[in-house]
Amino acid sequence: MAVWGERLAGVRGVLLDISGVLFDGCTGGGVPIPGSVEAVARLKQSHLKVRFCTNESQKSRGKLVGLLQRLGFDISEGEVTSPAPAACQILKEQGLRPHLLVHDEILSEFDKIDTSNPNCVLIADAGDAFSYKNMNKAFQLLMELENPVLISLGKGRYYKETSGLMLDVGAYMKALEYACGIEAKVVGKPSPEFFKNALQVLGVEAHQAIMIGDDIVGDVGGAQRCGMRALQVRTGKFRPSDEHHPEVKADGYVDNLAEAVDLLLQHVDK
Repeated sequence: MAVWGERLAGVRGVLLDISGVLFDGCTGGGVPIPGSVEAVARLKQSHLKVRFCTNESQKSRGKLVGLLQRLGFDISEGEVTSPAPAACQILKEQGLRPHLLVHDEILSEFDKIDTSNPNCVLIADAGDAFSYKNMNKAFQLLMELENPVLISLGKGRYYKETSGLMLDVGAYMKALEYACGIEAKVVGKPSPEFFKNALQVLGVEAHQAIMIGDDIVGDVGGAQRCGMRALQVRTGKFRPSDEHHPEVKADGYVDNLAEAVDLLLQHVDK
């Protein structure tokens, strides 16, 4: 397997996607993907640096970590890069007061943000809150602004739960972009700033890091554009057609996180 030795040479840090890689969500919780709990434990016992990088925006970072801990994962809140905290920093720095179209579960992330007299719209994976009424309200507010600003926590097309594929925030972001004639600022994968922040905290250069995810565009393509390598797992939202994507080709495809960790621990020092 010399080819894997070449692909993984020099890796010092690992960024792990969460949904579709560690577990599949479901109503009221989630189910670990077989072998993923043990894989994370083995990875963290190795010399490799590990950080979790997620676009999850239906749960606060604390609630997500609590769920993962209950499922058996060795993870802490400080090890997770997620879009809501990053968005809050941008809002404060730019003096933006958002109209929030988000899931109730992440409203607490914006407790310290001024939302009076909104001068921008921030959307996330709002689930059932993506009604016509709520989307139209966001549209109207943007159209009334002289310089409309739309912030989206991620731009995923869909994700997977145990019940099947679920439409993600990207579809609604695109609808508002089209209707308003604007371009959203994406906070989260595949934004280069999001990956660079995770790498900075991890303490490794892009060429020393590898991303492991289930999204060929958001995880693999985003990481590669930042100079990282990336593996795609055949779990979560993975579709067989991903291996023939016209624009993005992963540095490797593996059946699951357990196989990815096997390869990393076997080859990174060689």
